[in-house]
Amino acid sequence: MRGSKVVGAGHYQPAKVLSNHDLATMVDTSDEWIRSRVGIRERRIAGPAEPLDLMAAEAADAALREAGVAVEAVDLVVVATCTAVDRSPNIAARVARRLGMASPATIDINVACSGFTHALATADGAIRLGSATNAVVIGVERLSDFTDWTDRTTCVLVGDGAGAVVLTAAEQPEISPVVWGSYPDMGEAVVIEGDRKFTQAGQSVYRWATTTLPDIARQICAAAGMTPDDLGGIVLHQANLRIIEPVAQRIGATKAVVARDVTESGNTSAASIPIALSKLLQRGELQSGAPVLLLGFGGGLSYAGQIVRCP
Repeated sequence: MRGSKVVGAGHYQPAKVLSNHDLATMVDTSDEWIRSRVGIRERRIAGPAEPLDLMAAEAADAALREAGVAVEAVDLVVVATCTAVDRSPNIAARVARRLGMASPATIDINVACSGFTHALATADGAIRLGSATNAVVIGVERLSDFTDWTDRTTCVLVGDGAGAVVLTAAEQPEISPVVWGSYPDMGEAVVIEGDRKFTQAGQSVYRWATTTLPDIARQICAAAGMTPDDLGGIVLHQANLRIIEPVAQRIGATKAVVARDVTESGNTSAASIPIALSKLLQRGELQSGAPVLLLGFGGGLSYAGQIVRCP
């Protein structure tokens, strides 16, 4: 057994910015109403020339360049998404083709908003077992394709984009064991079925998240042999600022930088954690080697989280 470590991160977001003021011309809402309820001020919306695999490939390319890992050295690509329309070829295979990779294993994972942390655990496990040496893990979504733009309770939330990290084998593990699971009784709380639009039981998800996630976060710290006070950063799924802030406070990580990218990106589902992490690293807000809690939660109702060391 060996471990893996994160050696680079990158992200891609569409050029089109949809502000709260723009939304107010489309649906019965206002900047004040949106900010007070979910903390979002704007989001990015993909255009026709920005399909999932292009956004994913751009984020992966940025992460590989940051990591200094050659495209030809990648032997595993894992993509987390719940908004792929085609069943085959999957997004991971399309990313490999776009980037000219040699012969990587290509896997798509659909666990909705907790998809990235599930994908990260999958890639980390493959490296630990010797089945891969260099892996690219991507979260990518076009939630705008599955949004009812007449429903002000959901259309104000969503954004599009992609984030990625590069993992490589390491003698000492820098990614902790994953803590994951689900609450099947709440499996219908977040839904995209067939060609229907995204719906959710927002209040139920809010109550579950704010009461349950702090305990899960402490379990993740324990699995890593740490306490919340050891954390240098917290990157939760960027669902809603009214979830992120109380959960981060209740975890008790007094020294941690808390990601609040939801304010400028909206809820990008499986892409939210890697986008937020990439931005924190780009801005130098996380120190090299600092332990950062990643915790995804959402459709299923599923959750997964681990602690990673910053590159």
